[in-house]
Amino acid sequence: MTDYTRIARDGLWDNNVVFGQLLALCPLLAVTGTATNGLGMGLATTAVLIASGLAVSLLRHVITPDIRIPAFVLIIACLVTAVDMGLNAFAHELHRQLGLFIPLIVTNCAILGRAEAFASRQHPIAAGWDGLMMGLGFTAALVLLGALREILGAGTIFAGASVLLGPSFGFLETTVIPGYQGFLLMILPPGGFLVLGGLLALKALLDRRSTQSAAGRGSADPARVFTAVGVLQPEPDMGEMGESE
Repeated sequence: MTDYTRIARDGLWDNNVVFGQLLALCPLLAVTGTATNGLGMGLATTAVLIASGLAVSLLRHVITPDIRIPAFVLIIACLVTAVDMGLNAFAHELHRQLGLFIPLIVTNCAILGRAEAFASRQHPIAAGWDGLMMGLGFTAALVLLGALREILGAGTIFAGASVLLGPSFGFLETTVIPGYQGFLLMILPPGGFLVLGGLLALKALLDRRSTQSAAGRGSADPARVFTAVGVLQPEPDMGEMGESE
């Protein structure tokens, strides 16, 4: 039986595209100068993840193993083209702002990876759910990084949402620090690296504490901790280290 809770936890936290797998860093650092851009890119990627997961799952018995990768890429490319045209038609300002990074969703390793590792082996409902959770996790990472960079760089959050996403999103526009002169470094890509590093360290700390807490309750192996990218690795045995010395 499919464990939908496990799939959700993987997509949102444990195996998060950004904080767990360190994938899609190019659009992550390029478009997250504002939270609005991050939200737009995240939603576009989520749509592709869901649609590609469903399509690959439905065709998994038709596509032969020898041509599966080219077939998956073709499916993803068609879906990205549809999303690109849809954004250009219905959210033109956002499409202009994101520019080339919308077509480059095709090269997002996370999408092809989920198609190969999960959707091609699962029924459509599970594949669609996995795409949704992975997409929401990716969107959350983009919005969080964009919000922190925007607050530190300009003192605002979701600036221009009414223009890029439509008038109905105007309520998101907020000035967090009135009269703030700005910190340009945070809006530039180097600032993205700094904020991303801090968030990765925070996730590693939370994972370590969670693992240690579970170990204290006897429900986990205390000799295993999460690394910065969310992969479990054993801690060295201090007794063995002492003997080797």
